[in-house]
Amino acid sequence: MLYLVGLGLGDAKDITLKGLEAVKTSKLVYLEAYTSILTVGKEALEKYYGREIILADRDMVETDSDRILEEALAEDVCFLVVGDPFGATTHTDLVLRAREKGIQYRVIHNASIMNAVGCCGLQLYNFGETVSIVFWTDSWRPDSFYDKIAANRERGMHTLCLLDIKVKEQSIENLMRGKKIYEPPRYMTVNQAAEQLLEIIQNKAATESDLAYTEKTLLVGMARIGAEDQNIITAPLNQMISVDLGGPLHSLVIPGNDLHPIEKDMLRQFSLNKDVEALLQT
Repeated sequence: MLYLVGLGLGDAKDITLKGLEAVKTSKLVYLEAYTSILTVGKEALEKYYGREIILADRDMVETDSDRILEEALAEDVCFLVVGDPFGATTHTDLVLRAREKGIQYRVIHNASIMNAVGCCGLQLYNFGETVSIVFWTDSWRPDSFYDKIAANRERGMHTLCLLDIKVKEQSIENLMRGKKIYEPPRYMTVNQAAEQLLEIIQNKAATESDLAYTEKTLLVGMARIGAEDQNIITAPLNQMISVDLGGPLHSLVIPGNDLHPIEKDMLRQFSLNKDVEALLQT
């Protein structure tokens, strides 16, 4: 049996009772360690669960997952995922491959940023398509997510922006030389995401007059949602570039054009300054 167990968003105690039972009864326990992180490390999980945990990095999950599946043919195997198991397409692929091999599986759900984002005060049923914002490089600066943001706002819907995570990544030089030397982990902040959003509209302003958002558009920055020290700030885009929300993980929300009065009242409690109130009045 293959168990895919969601860990929630905070720490070791966020696991469900069903999930904890699966962990304690499984022969092997893996922790997917590259699509998201908890506020505690593997050692804290091992102490609380009373089990040894094997870190499963991107290479193992995407290129060597057959090993995990073969083990699940003979034994109960637990695959731990921060948030909910279906928060990343990689885990859907794992389920499909388990079905192809005739391996029984069970999914044990938990909270993820996809539903916990409601803590910022915006109604979940008003969210449109979620987008991902990746780290830009000197030669790679994708902005295709802009069109999705534009489509959401045209329909009056909010956009959840998932921010990039770089864990166990290799430089181009080390990758080409086949050296297993990895770069330090990087987690995109709301400041970096806001800077990229601002640059995108500055570039598009030269050829477009009807922009999806402006430098004065209201944004919601969120950090460590689900943890005791979670932080939420509402600010215009041109101010979000300098907001300090502390350590990872960060997420960003671009509200839709038409906010319900209740949504406005909720956003006011996270207001950075009087500029937010002026925007909420429009």
